[in-house]
Amino acid sequence: MSIAAKVAPGHLYVVATPIGNLGDLSPRAQAVLESVDAICAEDTRTSGQLLTHFGIRKPLLAVHEHNETDICTRLVERLRSGETLALISDAGTPLISDPGFALVRAVRAAELPAVAVPGACAAIAALSIAGLPSDRFVFEGFLPAKSGARRERLGQLASETRTLILYESSHRITDCVADIVAVLGADRPLALARELTKLYEQSRSSTAGDIAAWLASDANHSRGEFVLVIGGAPAQADATLQEGQRVLGILLGGGLSASSAAKLAAEISGARKKDLYALAVQAGD
Repeated sequence: MSIAAKVAPGHLYVVATPIGNLGDLSPRAQAVLESVDAICAEDTRTSGQLLTHFGIRKPLLAVHEHNETDICTRLVERLRSGETLALISDAGTPLISDPGFALVRAVRAAELPAVAVPGACAAIAALSIAGLPSDRFVFEGFLPAKSGARRERLGQLASETRTLILYESSHRITDCVADIVAVLGADRPLALARELTKLYEQSRSSTAGDIAAWLASDANHSRGEFVLVIGGAPAQADATLQEGQRVLGILLGGGLSASSAAKLAAEISGARKKDLYALAVQAGD
């Protein structure tokens, strides 16, 4: 589609919006938003401010996690009648840790067209500046809010060889990085991006231990919205942990306690006792 082209009847346009810098709304995105019949937004107040800035005046329909399942049928019918709709989130690319999945799924199930209008995405932006392998990566979104559950999930990801991308909030970032240090080790490569594209944007690429110390050094470092990019486990470590898991399973099956089984499995396989103990505890839940 050229910038000046009109939108097509019966199409849903999934439009990425800025994550901070308003200059990142593409000319194509503006043209689409100006041309559709209505815009589906996560928060109509937030999106209304964005649209007003660009002089876009279109009806706004609230589509968020609490109503998107119920409203999908009505929106699909509007598309069937020939209307054109756009879907946006508060910031960035819709569906990436944001609502919209139910609507896109319903549109696809109805065999109606869904068109991507790409743009800003905090996860990809952070990955591009992290200095960590980007050929294979896993997006985990937000980890569990409570430390115990968060550590359990990190334990499940400990042997993942692909680069990991996480989102985190200001009031949990310090505890989250502390849990990364505890479970994955202080030497695990870690990049932190804060307030991407905004006035106080910062990024740092080092180790988990260094990032934890950096956060502790200044309360201002914990403010804003965060993306964490974690280096994957070495392939050799993955194989070692798999052998450790195999031995651990045998020992646990023989009636050893989690602590004893993890210690012995670590001695036999060379895997880290900490990783094996986390797996043993998880297996016992």
